[in-house]
Amino acid sequence: MIILGIKMIDWILIIIGIITILVTVGILLTLIVWKKNKEGKYEEPDYQAFFVMGICLLPIGIIFMTTVSPAFIGFAGMGVCYMAIGLANRDKWKTL
Repeated sequence: MIILGIKMIDWILIIIGIITILVTVGILLTLIVWKKNKEGKYEEPDYQAFFVMGICLLPIGIIFMTTVSPAFIGFAGMGVCYMAIGLANRDKWKTL
């Protein structure tokens, strides 16, 4: 079976490659956070940045969802989640 000019075995290899990359990045991030936490250098994230990213991603997701493809609903969903995280931790915002 050929989809978009690519054989099925190639799709399987592409998916396996993407999963391998994601798992490797996840392990590296976990090790970095664990090391910083162990050294006592772990800083709490800037929740105001989460809120700002949510404000940016929500309209981008809505625009792409209506003009390009409904698959871009993920951007709008991430925007809502980021805004909720930022607002839930509003008391921890780092002000200038």
